[in-house]
Amino acid sequence: MTQLANGHRFADIPGTGRGTPETTWRKWLAAEQFPLLATGDCDRLIVVAPHPDDEVLGAGTIIASAAAAGIPVLIVAVTDGEASHPDSPTLSRAELAVTRIDESRRAAALLGVTKAVRLRLPDGAIGQHEANLVARLVNTIAQAGEPAERTWVLATWRGDGHPDHEATGRAAASACTATGARLLEFPVWMWHWARPGDHAVPWSRVRVHTASAAEMERKNRAVAEFRSQIHPLSQDPRDAPILPPWVLARLTRATETVFW
Repeated sequence: MTQLANGHRFADIPGTGRGTPETTWRKWLAAEQFPLLATGDCDRLIVVAPHPDDEVLGAGTIIASAAAAGIPVLIVAVTDGEASHPDSPTLSRAELAVTRIDESRRAAALLGVTKAVRLRLPDGAIGQHEANLVARLVNTIAQAGEPAERTWVLATWRGDGHPDHEATGRAAASACTATGARLLEFPVWMWHWARPGDHAVPWSRVRVHTASAAEMERKNRAVAEFRSQIHPLSQDPRDAPILPPWVLARLTRATETVFW
């Protein structure tokens, strides 16, 4: 997770407050009958994360499930997350980047993943480097192996509401079109601003992964590694957590959603 380019935190977007409560989502999702995500056609999984932690928050149990099934998983970290606390009096941008890289490595290992590519594009400005990102993703997909259609690319949703998430999703979509790889998109911010049945969300494309207890344990342990995002860096308000409890509740339920 990271702050918006304009400095607003995830939980402080004007007009949204704390967003749609997780209790509301759980009640609605329990009543819906979304198709399950089946990975039988996936020979390799490439997970494209705008910021360190997005891949775990949005798709941690999917990643854990794929890794446990012997599917090779590669995480592509687009930025190092250096803009999560842009006005921090405690950590510089460079120090934040080092911290967040270390957190993401430990988290990925807990999910069973040890391979990652770090592109080091500027946090908060991925859209300005979208063509570069497309080219690098095309190259990554090409190196993954053939046939390309059995390579799945899991990226943040193009309509997620955060500029970096949307730019990453667009770049992944373009790379998949160019190579023939299968695109799947996962929401992160959507759970905050959307409402059940929201017309802005492509519910007809939803596939759901229901996590096992072991996968859920792995994800929860991985999420806990992101201490710089969950806990305050200091008592200064500028160091407040990016992932307070009501945000984490929406991202740690026992089901994960992708748009197919």
